[in-house]
Formats: sequence, structure tokens, C-alpha cells
Amino acid sequence: MRPTLHCKKKIIFYKNQKMRKLIYNSIIVTLLIIVCGCNSNNQKTDLEANRDIVKKYHKVWSDGQVADLDKIMSPDFVCHFINGLEWKGIEGAKNAISSHKISFPDWNEDIVDIIAEGDKVVTRYKSTGTHQGKFNGLDSTGIKVTIFETSIYRLANGKLVEQWGFPDALSLNNQLQAKKQ
Repeated sequence: MRPTLHCKKKIIFYKNQKMRKLIYNSIIVTLLIIVCGCNSNNQKTDLEANRDIVKKYHKVWSDGQVADLDKIMSPDFVCHFINGLEWKGIEGAKNAISSHKISFPDWNEDIVDIIAEGDKVVTRYKSTGTHQGKFNGLDSTGIKVTIFETSIYRLANGKLVEQWGFPDALSLNNQLQAKKQ
């Protein structure tokens, strides 16, 4: 028994409908791969750019070139340190760094670990310097200090907007007080 013309049309229509569905699904999957792939690359690029900005910030602490902060810091930047110290804005950061460089002219920050996720970057770093000026009420001791610090940074639009700093202040104070004893 041969299929009738009506049956043949139904079979062809059914095959065309299946084919259309397959093509539509293929197009959707292809678009999803392209879109997700692009977002993934953007995310990687943003994370790398954020890491680079934070590295530049540590470089400013090391070399004292505070004019570079204008390029990497948001005007509404806020820094919070665990010991209660806080400063705001680019000028606040410039003053804090310049003041610290008077106390420790050779202050240097070497990043040990750096992790980026979303809009945050975390660094653990080794800070060294020689106490050459008044610091926390203590006159120059000439003592070379080494401490480890951790900071969490938040970035937006390619700029630093917030920092939470966790220096090992106890170790720093103990090293500076050692000469007094």
C-alpha cells in the first residue's frame, strides 16, 4: 500500500517542522556559546585590569609617586584601616602616602599573593622600610622593619574606590619599640 498524496504532504511537513526546530535550536546554542564566551573573556580582562590597577597602587606606596594616583583612583575613594585610620579621596591618599614616606623613606611593598573576583582584589604583601621620621609618636629609630599586610580593594569603572587594610601593626610597633628596651 502506497501512501496517498495527503499522507506524503503530512510526512514532508513533519520533516520540515523537525528540520526548522533543529536549525532554530542550533542557532540558539551557537549564539549562547558566542555570548557566554565573550562575557567570559570580558570577565577575565576586567579581572586582569583590576589586578594591574592594584599593582600600580602598591607601586605608588613603594616609589612615592603620588601623582600616579590620579590615574588609578576614584575621587570618592575611601580607605579603612583596621586600627581606625581612615582617609578619603585622592588627596587623602596622597597625604597618607606622603606622610608615611617621611617616616619610612624607603618603604617598599612586595605583593606575595593577589586574588581577583568580581569587583574585588585581595593582596597579601610584605612591607619593609627604615624608620627615619616620627611615626605614631615615636622619633626616628633607624630600625629596618618588615611586616606583612593584607588589603581588600573594591574597583569600579577601572578605578580604586575602596580599600580595607589589615597591617600587622603589633609586629611593626614591637620592632620599633625593641630599640627603646
